[in-house]
Order: sequence, then C-alpha cells, then structure tokens
Amino acid sequence: MTSIGGAEMVDWNLAVATATRLVRPGPEVSKDEARAVVAELRRHAKSSEEHVRSFTGMGTEDTHDTPVLVVDRAGWIRANVAGFREILKPLLEKMQDKRGGGPGGAVLGAVGGKVTGVELGMLLSFLASRVLGQYETFAPATRALPAGANGGGRLLLVAPNIVHVERELDVDPHDFRLWVCLHEETHRTQFTAVPWLRDHLEGEIQSFLGETDVDPMTVLERIREAAQSFAGGRPEGEEGEDGADGGRSIVELVQTPAQREILARLTAVMSLLEGHADFVMDGVGPDVVPSVEEIREKFKERRARGASRLDQALRKLLGLDAKLRQYRDGERFVRAVVQEVGMDGFNRVWTSPNTLPTKAEIAKPADWVARVHRKGD
Repeated sequence: MTSIGGAEMVDWNLAVATATRLVRPGPEVSKDEARAVVAELRRHAKSSEEHVRSFTGMGTEDTHDTPVLVVDRAGWIRANVAGFREILKPLLEKMQDKRGGGPGGAVLGAVGGKVTGVELGMLLSFLASRVLGQYETFAPATRALPAGANGGGRLLLVAPNIVHVERELDVDPHDFRLWVCLHEETHRTQFTAVPWLRDHLEGEIQSFLGETDVDPMTVLERIREAAQSFAGGRPEGEEGEDGADGGRSIVELVQTPAQREILARLTAVMSLLEGHADFVMDGVGPDVVPSVEEIREKFKERRARGASRLDQALRKLLGLDAKLRQYRDGERFVRAVVQEVGMDGFNRVWTSPNTLPTKAEIAKPADWVARVHRKGD
C-alpha cells in the first residue's frame, strides 16, 4: 500500500466508487440481447485473430495466450483502476518517501488521497462511456503469467459502448462489432507477437513518471495551474501567437524538459500502434465486413465532429484530441511505408526499439524508410 502517514495517496476504492456512481447508464437492451451481444463479440474476437495474423504476417496460432473480456462500463472502470494502480506504483512510492516524514504528511495523505480518488473517478466516468475496446497492457494479472507468455495483458471489449455507437451511426451491428474487434485484435497482436514491446513501453512510461516532481504539493500546484490555464484559454478555434490552437492539456503543462523528450518518443509509438490498428482494420475490412465503407465514413465523421462543447473541452483538457491525431498521422505513416516497401518491409518496425519511428519520422515516412531500409542495404 502506497501511503503517507498511514493513508493512501490515492484512494483507489473511492475512485472506483465515484466513477461507477457518475458514469452514465448504457443503452437499453434486454437480457437476451445482452447475452447475444457478448457471445457475438467473443466470436468476432476469436475470428479476428486469423484475419489480423494473415494480413499483417505477425504472430502464430500460439501467440495469442491472453484473455478476451467482454465488460460493461463498471467493469472497464475497475480494470483501469487496477492498471493505474500498477503503473503508478513507483511514482507514488517516491512521493511517499519524499513527504512521509514531513510536517502535515498524515493530513496531506488522508485528504489528498480522497481528493485524488474523486478526481480520478470523475475522469474515468467520462472515459468509461466512450471507449469501445482496449488492450490492457499493464493489468496486474500480467505479472502472474508464466515465462514466455508474450507480455501478458488482456483485451477488453466494452459491450454497451459498442451497442451505443452502432445505434448512433445506424450501421449494421454485426459488421460494426467485427470491425471494432479487428482494431482491438491488432493491438493484442502487436503486444503478443512483439515480446519486447510491453517492457519498452513500460520503461518509457516509468522514465516519464520518474522525471515528475515528487513533492505532492508541487504536483498539485501544477495541476491547479493546468486547470487555471484551461479555464482562461481562448475560445475554440482561436489560435495563439505561434499559430497553435489555444489551450494546452494537463499532460503538456506538467512536463519537464526531459519529459517532453520522452513524451515525443511515446507519442511516436502510440501513433504507430493506433495507426497500424486503423490500417489493418480497414485493410481486412473489405474481405470480411460487407458494409465497411459505410462504417468507415460514418465513424470518421463521428471522430471529426466530436460531441457536445463540454465533451470537446474535456477532450482538450485531457489531451484526447492528440489521440485523434495519432490515429490519423499513424495510419498515414503505415500506409506510406507499406506502399513503399510492402508489409514485410514495414514489419521491420517491430525488430527492436531502435527501428521504431521517431515523432519526426511519423510525419515523414520516407525518412524512416531511408534510415531502416537503405542504411547498409
């Protein structure tokens, strides 16, 4: 237990309770329909394995040894709190060591832990109704898997959110469910077929967290500055002096110079992973998803327009608008490289951390091709 003065710095149970209390209910479905949706998602997840493996040339039949869980919004919340608790453990332990013996440490731990628990719960309640699926790379259960288990992890499919979006878009539900599974199965393939990828990503995240100011009061002050900056930001669409869109995310505002370098590498990796999943989803789609063209167009329109103004504001504050750029930029990178050197040539990207694209190379795929393929060829 990570605590200050006997109190946890993050009240994880309160985070779960807050999120599950605030999250919006899912779409209305009968018990029979819910069971049918769960069963179909499981079937599609299984069939997606072969589709993705054949299209990408990654992995084997023995590669996929991680579970697929079809969950509701509360299940997604519980799973992600467990993941946050795992990945943040080293940072919270540093903060404990820094402040544990200081004046007021016990009060800070007791009050701050509850405040942080509520804030995390509010964040998760927002996200829980929007995520369709997720490969949970850092689930605690992965630590208990036997050696050679390809990094562990588990695939989560959030059934109520999938049903909500397929109804909102008015698309064929069976096709849409398979289309979503193709995207998420690609993420599972990335981590199970590339044994070093999980450890590399975790190392980068821990390096990022390790550069964080470990004084809890400093961290809280930075978050407060972020909120104040957001509250005083320019109206949507108004540009700053440097031509950038007004407002910065919390993630951007709490960075040190070293963190910015790490974040650039993380952004490149996430752009690659998300773009690759979109590329595979659309590449496999025409052969197995009859209405893929309609689904793709309607889904891209939905991504582009966002939702309410509040939703757009929260996306900017949380940095989720950057994730949408990752889908777009990453997919362009993958498509350009595959066109230039083929799928086998693209798959050199998975050779080692040194063959991952940089953030600059994501924007200029030809530079990655020149570095990885032509150097020494």
